[in-house]
Amino acid sequence: MTPEQLEARRMEAARLFRYRTLRSAEIARRLGVSRPTVTRWRQQFHQGGRGALRRQPHTGRPPQVDRPTWQHLQTVLRRGARAAGFETERWTLRRVQTVAWRECGVRYHYRSLGRVLRAHGWTPQRPPIQAKERDEALIQAWLARDWPRIKKGLVRAGASLPSWTKQVSRFGPA
Repeated sequence: MTPEQLEARRMEAARLFRYRTLRSAEIARRLGVSRPTVTRWRQQFHQGGRGALRRQPHTGRPPQVDRPTWQHLQTVLRRGARAAGFETERWTLRRVQTVAWRECGVRYHYRSLGRVLRAHGWTPQRPPIQAKERDEALIQAWLARDWPRIKKGLVRAGASLPSWTKQVSRFGPA
């Protein structure tokens, strides 16, 4: 929920506190919060009135990157790591750190970038592990030529086939 929506929910709680007949559990159910939250709000309300439930200004350091700068950085990230001048397509936090400095003039520690990226909808991606020497044509040829011969030999010998060769349906093995 946005900060404005959260504040509106607290103001609704303040309105409901005036009805002394409603219990904390009922208010919590109506507002979709826990009973301890309603109890805390009630204490704040009795000590400071509606003003105690108003949204407080954010303290701390302001964000380093404003919305247009962040949109530019996202555009660069979407183009890919190779387009940004790296050898592979893999984005690492250190690479994002380099691009943020080079493109936007913003210095981030690479470890804090994960939190910032997650806040903007980016998630860690793990590329599938695959051997560099993998040759798809050779694999297809082996499956077409050698595997049927090996499979027939196993069946003739009465050996059980490996589990990964068994056909499986929705209802279990065929």
